[in-house]
Amino acid sequence: MADTRQKTITWHDPLAAAALGRTMSGLDYLTALAEERIPQPPIAAHLGMSLVRVAEGEVEFAATPDESLYNPIGLIHGGVAATMLDSAIGCAVHTLLPAGVGYSSIELKVSYLKAIHPSAGELRAHGRVVKAGSRVAFGEAELRDMAGVLLATGSSSCLLMRP
Repeated sequence: MADTRQKTITWHDPLAAAALGRTMSGLDYLTALAEERIPQPPIAAHLGMSLVRVAEGEVEFAATPDESLYNPIGLIHGGVAATMLDSAIGCAVHTLLPAGVGYSSIELKVSYLKAIHPSAGELRAHGRVVKAGSRVAFGEAELRDMAGVLLATGSSSCLLMRP
């Protein structure tokens, strides 16, 4: 049997951060997350993912997957790519929302273009809004490795939830 490994994950209360977020515009909230004035959500700790750039209608996440995210054949699991793409699109949509308005992904399409090898290093997911309607917003994202090679693309629809 192979050597046993262990990973410890810590995070802050996500509900407290979410409650604070509902009092801020999406752009202000995500900027505060990126600047680490508000703790990142638990999913970021699980994937080692951080929000590195925020602008109106677009965001960028970075993560360097460790071996705890490998699939059974020694590659980075496709769920990591899907999660990074979904996060990038959803947060890009969030940058356009006023305080108190939320969103939820209602559809996600991922196209895997290349296997993600452990040697890929840091991954970057860049998401942008394609169209924001009054009830649904549409976005796209790309996932690239540290050499800039395109690994996967995603598109999504997000339901806008008004109070």
